[in-house]
Amino acid sequence: MINRVVVVGNLTRDPMFSKISTGTSKAMFTIAVNRKYKDQEQTDYVPCVAWGQSADYLNQYAKKGNMIAIEGRVTSRSYDDKDGKKVYVTEVNCDSVQLIRTASSTSPTQGNYQPAPQNQAPKPANGYYPDEAQVNDEDFNTGPLLDISSDDLPF
Repeated sequence: MINRVVVVGNLTRDPMFSKISTGTSKAMFTIAVNRKYKDQEQTDYVPCVAWGQSADYLNQYAKKGNMIAIEGRVTSRSYDDKDGKKVYVTEVNCDSVQLIRTASSTSPTQGNYQPAPQNQAPKPANGYYPDEAQVNDEDFNTGPLLDISSDDLPF
């Protein structure tokens, strides 16, 4: 089974940033995504949550109106609210986040965009952006080299 989601859209508001009891950063946000339906454009609102360094990245750089790309998985959870009523939540749990464009600070409602600052914002440490310092070539050199010729292959 595969549970993989890729979404590109605009932030509906600034991410809500917090730290949980263990000290881990958490950012909750919603992405507006347009789609065609019967020759009309409709908007879906996708709730998302990011953790750790991805949440810190969003807290520092992401603002309402920014175009963002996220990759993650759909998760469901439930909790009891203050009145004891069960609340069900479905959201995208982000493995990686990336700002694509930032809204112009002069007129964000007119759709003027500027590229996100590439050299200022660090790459998120989650998802498909491994830290090069953590990659160890010795992990792949754990045994003797195999002498295999093409005649040994079954295809």
